[in-house]
Amino acid sequence: MSRVPITLACWDYDRTRALSDGRVRPDGLALTYLDLPVEETFFRMLRHREFEAAEMSLASYVTHVAAAAEPDLVAIPVFPSRAFRHHGVYVRADDEREHPADLAGGVVGVPEYQLTANVWIRGILADRHGLPVSAVRYRTGGMHEPGRIEKQALDLPPDIEVEPIPADRTLVQMLLDGEIDALYAPRTPRPLLAGEGTVRTLFRDPRAEEERYAAETGIFPIMHTVVLRRDVYDAHPWVARSLFTAFERAKALTEVRMGEVAANPYMVPWLVDELERTRSLLGQDFWPYGLDANRSVLEVFLRYAHEQGLTARRWAADELFAPETRETFVI
Repeated sequence: MSRVPITLACWDYDRTRALSDGRVRPDGLALTYLDLPVEETFFRMLRHREFEAAEMSLASYVTHVAAAAEPDLVAIPVFPSRAFRHHGVYVRADDEREHPADLAGGVVGVPEYQLTANVWIRGILADRHGLPVSAVRYRTGGMHEPGRIEKQALDLPPDIEVEPIPADRTLVQMLLDGEIDALYAPRTPRPLLAGEGTVRTLFRDPRAEEERYAAETGIFPIMHTVVLRRDVYDAHPWVARSLFTAFERAKALTEVRMGEVAANPYMVPWLVDELERTRSLLGQDFWPYGLDANRSVLEVFLRYAHEQGLTARRWAADELFAPETRETFVI
């Protein structure tokens, strides 16, 4: 039987490498794996639907499903990217503010309002740190290069102000110049990476805040999912389950490799100790795939998306994923 050709655009993660190098072959599929930067993948899939399957920003997918009369993307409950986000709130190094609530009334830069990382940041700051979403004004644009725009049109409530920065400016420079008070972003500003001493994280010890958040909520925030074009899914519904199973098999190989102690497979000297520290906080399977294992995290995200004006109603996690991946047979 001939295999169905599928081009998958996804970044080079350890948990997906067995798919990219062919050690794991999805049943019934002839897979071409395109290793692309996440921003490029999202842009090309959202604007042009170039690939049969792609890694996708969770927020972009949710806003697409919520806004489209007939969504032409459908997700599988695979989550290749997760990250805590307390470290993603940046201010100038000389800024005397110490608490998120101190930003109230200010102007905050965001590469895009609908970025998944920013949905989590705004939700966490509102829920736990006394900074309502509408308490600041938002300015969108490129962090280090001018000209970035929102990938999807937004219809936000009137109490949330979002405006683009001038086409020739960047958010990082505006932060340094004092034109914005803070920056919420998934990427670290270059001046901080370079150790220039001009930018710092708002939280003085973001890891401690993130570990406290994880211990108190049980949440490890989901950033990305995997989507199929609807025409591919409609023609071959079994593709959803086949891809889902392949992603699970690839992740399992990485989990075994991470525990190797005879010879370090990664350039992290205390990797096994770090792995045990993570498991003691987040559980043995701290990076689960599948809907049931992620339902509580997804429901919090969907509440945030609705509260922040990205969806007209609060969606349920079950509405987002291909039915074939929401349950499995038992022998």
